[in-house]
Amino acid sequence: MPLATVFARSRNGIDAPAVTVEVHIANGLPNLSIVGLPETAVKESKDRVRGAILNSHLEFPARRITVNMAPADVPKEGGRFDLAIALGILAASGQIKSDRLEQFECLGELSLSGALRPFSGALPVAIQSYRAGRRLILPLENAEEAALVEGCEILPARHLLEVCAHINGLSPLSNQPPVDFTTGRQAADTMLDICDVRGHFQAKRALEIAAAGRHNLLMYGPPGTGKSMLAARLPGILPLQTQDEALESAAICSISSQPFVIGNWRIPPFRSPHHTASATAMVGGGSNPRPGEISLAHNGVLFLDELPEFDRKVLEVLREPLESGCITISRAARQADFPARFQLLAAMNPCPCGYLGDPSGRCRCTSEQVQRYRTRISGPLLDRIDMHIEVIRIAPEALRAHPPADEETSLHIRRRVVDARNRAMELRGVASADLTPQQVKQHCKLNNNSLSLLEQAVSKLGLSHRAYHRILKVSRTIADLAQSESIEPPHISEAIAYRKLDRVPLI
Repeated sequence: MPLATVFARSRNGIDAPAVTVEVHIANGLPNLSIVGLPETAVKESKDRVRGAILNSHLEFPARRITVNMAPADVPKEGGRFDLAIALGILAASGQIKSDRLEQFECLGELSLSGALRPFSGALPVAIQSYRAGRRLILPLENAEEAALVEGCEILPARHLLEVCAHINGLSPLSNQPPVDFTTGRQAADTMLDICDVRGHFQAKRALEIAAAGRHNLLMYGPPGTGKSMLAARLPGILPLQTQDEALESAAICSISSQPFVIGNWRIPPFRSPHHTASATAMVGGGSNPRPGEISLAHNGVLFLDELPEFDRKVLEVLREPLESGCITISRAARQADFPARFQLLAAMNPCPCGYLGDPSGRCRCTSEQVQRYRTRISGPLLDRIDMHIEVIRIAPEALRAHPPADEETSLHIRRRVVDARNRAMELRGVASADLTPQQVKQHCKLNNNSLSLLEQAVSKLGLSHRAYHRILKVSRTIADLAQSESIEPPHISEAIAYRKLDRVPLI
């Protein structure tokens, strides 16, 4: 049969659009041409495919070979189509059974010896293959990652000859065993414990509220008071991801060539970029768009230490994703959408020297210097951060070798956080921070006393409408932690207390 069809998949953001590889062999001068908007790496596959077929002791047809990759308007990049092209040529020349190819999707880069090499983005491919109802043939190195998709039949192979033998029914490939998903739960219990941080009970309470409601949090205070230690322990009190959230996070790691550790399955990602990171590194980009730090923190935490030291333009790119939960990267040839629903956690010093308000009296910064330092963070960005807390220096007596008997561990706090998050999901379907304006009206109703208290705070502090709604959302989380159906005045008071930078200026 001079015509054969093999199914594969391209890559566009975290999606894997279907690509049909059609191979036609006709009489004429020996030639291999690839059409269908292939990029350079795909065009070069004809040399890799020829070498792989010949070195596998198979016949490469000395005829005119045309490879069409449909749809023609979808860009094709990378070496992932090598295996599909090779199988199409072998099927069109009658060396393997072409009628069985429709059952599979085949991806993998070929070496000149015929060995299969891994490609990036195997997990999105497995998700789409499972939805299409086809089995997936891919390199052995990609098999464990693809097996994260429950129900998808994964057939790993090491060499082109193994794939040919499977398709011809001579030597079937073995199915990849399912992944043990219990390791993520075990790893969550071995993370950094919040009881390592002595004192700071208000900061720990703020972390608990932030974890329960997915609220953004800013900590400020003198250097060495424990801001970074507290931030590093937030993942230990966060609820585990759902199956769908874990697949989304793993898919982003897959397309970004980030190493994915199976032992961290369902543990929310924690990203902490250096303050020298560029705007492109933060949001993603490139001629072939790749996800940035905010997408790698999807369904997890983005921690920005020394917040004012980040470039102003870098901080401003966070404003839109904080509201929309996604980022769109547009290029002349393509557009890619990446999810970016992250929880922002930030830390900063109160002034350039860091000791403003410290009991030691070491600060010598002028009011102009402090104001200039603070204005590195724009008002609109600060307004999008739900909670601002001050982390003060604790007494030396609190730094004991062993924690007190009543010191709470991350496990104890995480239980309360999980209960509050489950309560929110059962009653409202989303965490408090993700409530829409309509849901806020429905689920954050206040009695007369609570409403009067909030209106007085907004009037005296000059809060924006966004801050008004964020106080309501934080109050709803505090009420959930207290297992209260309604929002009471103490819940409103505590939420207002966490707007430190609105209530007490740094200068």
